[in-house]
Amino acid sequence: MNKLLVLLVFFCFQYSSAQVTIVRTATDNDLKLSALPYYSFGSGLGLTSPDSLFKLNIRFRMQNRVTYYDREGEEPAYDGQIRRLRLRLDGYVGSPKFLYAIQLSFAPGDVGEIRDGENINIIRDAIVFYRPNKHWNIGFGQTKLPGNRQRINSSGALQLTDRTINNARFTIDRDFGFQVHNLNEYLDKFSYNFKGAISSGEGRNVTNSDDNGVALTGKVELFPLGAFIKDGSYFEGDLAREQTPKIMVSGAFQQNNNARRTQGQLGADLYEQRTMQSVFVDAMLKYKGFALMSAYMTRSTSENAVTFNPANALESNYVFTGEGFDYQASYLFPSEYEVIGRFSTQKINEDIRVFVPHQKQYSLGLTKYIREHAFKIQVEVTRDEFDYWDGTGKEDWYVRFQIEIGI
Repeated sequence: MNKLLVLLVFFCFQYSSAQVTIVRTATDNDLKLSALPYYSFGSGLGLTSPDSLFKLNIRFRMQNRVTYYDREGEEPAYDGQIRRLRLRLDGYVGSPKFLYAIQLSFAPGDVGEIRDGENINIIRDAIVFYRPNKHWNIGFGQTKLPGNRQRINSSGALQLTDRTINNARFTIDRDFGFQVHNLNEYLDKFSYNFKGAISSGEGRNVTNSDDNGVALTGKVELFPLGAFIKDGSYFEGDLAREQTPKIMVSGAFQQNNNARRTQGQLGADLYEQRTMQSVFVDAMLKYKGFALMSAYMTRSTSENAVTFNPANALESNYVFTGEGFDYQASYLFPSEYEVIGRFSTQKINEDIRVFVPHQKQYSLGLTKYIREHAFKIQVEVTRDEFDYWDGTGKEDWYVRFQIEIGI
């Protein structure tokens, strides 16, 4: 009788597991979590308990770079650093329906400067998911919000060495709260995803004050010609070499109520709270090694963007308001060399124009993929043009060499 009961529990568990697709292929044990589209090659280091009720997958990645800067009005200089060093843990406990994901960062640029009264930013992601079936992900914890495409993509899945100037200014990044994703992706027909989040609006690892506002985020993703191969909408470049054209169009909106920081989830502290609205529109096309991408981002506030120190009116800080466009094109040769070009333009709203210049950025890159995005060598040349409120301007240049490696 006991043996029969054990067999019954085993088969019930196997049936439950079959309803939740955890693995993509027999050699790739990536968890399909729409809020965590890390790019990985291979299967990392996986551990599963003998009773199959616990699973742990371990990955790491790092980016080492050296950059030569030629800034107008300054002496040329170079900078060498570990740009990113990440450790990722994910798996499930008790049942494949209950998943977890953790990502920690250790590089100085990831953690940021340690300041009195602020938390150290080692934790990037710490979230638990309930996944009742392949169409639904319900999460609670800290991770990326469903915002602009380039931010949702892992920094390890970029074609150039960094994201755009508009992503740096307008992204909504990580936050703590609840997320619900409804996924309907099919390779051979029209597909769509709906994603929503209710979060604190204050960014990651914030515990220094109670919050009196929340951020509401919603996103729609459309795939008119079917979903991309190997989740190709989550990494840049056509590494999968789509044999038929694939297109993605997406739009996202966030209202961050009573935000305390200049960029909502990011930036320095404001002297007064502000409610902000952010809009993101993205488009992507991939076909036989060619990839085209475009993005629009904007942030606004109905109140005065500039806030003043009540104890000293000469001190101020401001919400970063404005809009920007990004355009990116690339071709991957059969030799696994890829050429990439990108152009970004950023226009600042008039109420903060005296503090921030308009900006344009031109980038040209060459990437050699050794094991797809997980092991690659990148060279990039970038030019920045700044247009200040008083009619003056300047140009900066940098040349960068970077190696990314991970499992």
